[in-house]
Amino acid sequence: MATTNDIKNGSVLNLDGQLWSVIEFQHVKPGKGGAFVRTKLRNARSQKTVDKTFNAGTKVEFATVDRRDYQFLYNDGTDFVFMDNETYEQLPIPASVVGDGAKYLLENGTATISMHEGEALQVELPASVVLEITYTEPGLQGDRSSAGTKAATVETGAEVQVPLFVEQGTRIKVDTRTGDYLGRVTD
Repeated sequence: MATTNDIKNGSVLNLDGQLWSVIEFQHVKPGKGGAFVRTKLRNARSQKTVDKTFNAGTKVEFATVDRRDYQFLYNDGTDFVFMDNETYEQLPIPASVVGDGAKYLLENGTATISMHEGEALQVELPASVVLEITYTEPGLQGDRSSAGTKAATVETGAEVQVPLFVEQGTRIKVDTRTGDYLGRVTD
């Protein structure tokens, strides 16, 4: 058992038989009264987010989570199949665990998967990926980078807002956390 003083971002706590990932935390020492730890937690299975406050020094149980890099192979319709880069074992992961990150998964791309007792808890993609635009409306003569945005469909099927001058076939960098356009990529 550890205490609330050991809490860090990314820690996984076992509270009442449920696994909760620490999104953010703050140690607070008010002028009067005892210190406490204010946290924002995400349920590892349901992805529900809650705020929870602990008294400083309260004992909490940390869960053992194994984080490893996997290579995305394919989507078989119901599950996303990943391969362990060290053992070459294939691991099917339900779409509910992959979440919105599925929009930016490319075959042979890498992802970090958090596992607890053989169960996949979370799939983390790199902060950004490079994708090719498969369809977008043509820009108009005179369009400039500051003139606005238009919708573009990328090779994974996701829709991204891009500047008006970006054309079909262009490779762009996309933020996987927000889905924002980060810039063009020249090889």
